[in-house]
Amino acid sequence: MESAEPNAPADHSQAAMKALRQQIGTWVRELGFAAFGVTGTDLGDNPARLADWIAAGRHGEMGWFEANHDKRTQPDKLTPGTRRIISVRLDYLPEDQAQARALLDHPTRAYVSRYALGRDYHKLIRPRLQKLANRITEAAGQFGYRAFVDSAPVMEKPIAANAGLGWLGKHTNVINRHSGSWFFLGELFTDLPLPVDTPASDHCGSCTACIEVCPTQAITAPYELDARRCISYLTIEHDGDIPEALRPAIGNRVFGCDDCQLFCPWNKFARLTAESDFAPRHGLDDVALAELAGWSEDEWLKRTEGSAIRRAGIRRWRRNLAVALGNAAPGRATTDALRELADNDDAQIRRHAEWGLAQHEQNHDSTRPSS
Repeated sequence: MESAEPNAPADHSQAAMKALRQQIGTWVRELGFAAFGVTGTDLGDNPARLADWIAAGRHGEMGWFEANHDKRTQPDKLTPGTRRIISVRLDYLPEDQAQARALLDHPTRAYVSRYALGRDYHKLIRPRLQKLANRITEAAGQFGYRAFVDSAPVMEKPIAANAGLGWLGKHTNVINRHSGSWFFLGELFTDLPLPVDTPASDHCGSCTACIEVCPTQAITAPYELDARRCISYLTIEHDGDIPEALRPAIGNRVFGCDDCQLFCPWNKFARLTAESDFAPRHGLDDVALAELAGWSEDEWLKRTEGSAIRRAGIRRWRRNLAVALGNAAPGRATTDALRELADNDDAQIRRHAEWGLAQHEQNHDSTRPSS
């Protein structure tokens, strides 16, 4: 747990902690966060649910979920001395949701998850959490803390729900009844005995919109997600071949998937982000699949600099493009792009491109008039 040099005697009285919490609310807004909440280290039944999820193999190849289980489920073991967790929210929706919905399964254009259109969120949230820690130090003296942004064994969604930022929806994302679900999370583990918030209550009710719209039926039941079927997992985390049975359902989604959020009724309350860094770069919010397939490696590196897309790597990116092109409308540009990918040195990219070409050949044969 990190600490800073004190410039005032520490006062951990109930009154002092209540006043400090009010100050934190002001600083959080000044730093650009949309909201914050405070919770303790007890994660309730979430650790048991996580264990069951892993035991069922629903985490796929994400082996890190199996590691450090005690630290993931007991924050005070991950960072000894932790008494409270400050959970912060940063909104990222860059454009009207109707534009995104219109792009889903477009016959020639790519769909990139809205969170990845701009700058990598890690690069924004972590420095702001450090600034928040610095301000707390200036006001309250030395204290122990550690900042996290999706970078360690932290159960950030249950923590956010316990801190009152929203509830875990049936799609397993956090939903806020006033702001929807288009936001990132960050955490500041601390040894300060701050007053805690009331956990958010569930307001999904009888709605099953997210379950019904999931292209690959990855939401197998309310609040249960099978990552092995999830397009976000398949296009970003999964390193092997994408299962052929799931490829047609992926449509034009080349990096991530937003369907469960785009059709969630609570997102009618979502607001566009004020963060200019989350604005779309290089036209990725509306770009032709064939154009993306034509990017050289140097061009890909240049255009994804500072982007979350880098996580997938260029091999998976091209693999995903081959699948999307296979699902695209027939045309010279589509066929040429697939043929170029089929000549790639990487065997996996070639396999997916050959599948894409076969899809178009099958469609051509099925529409050819019989003699």
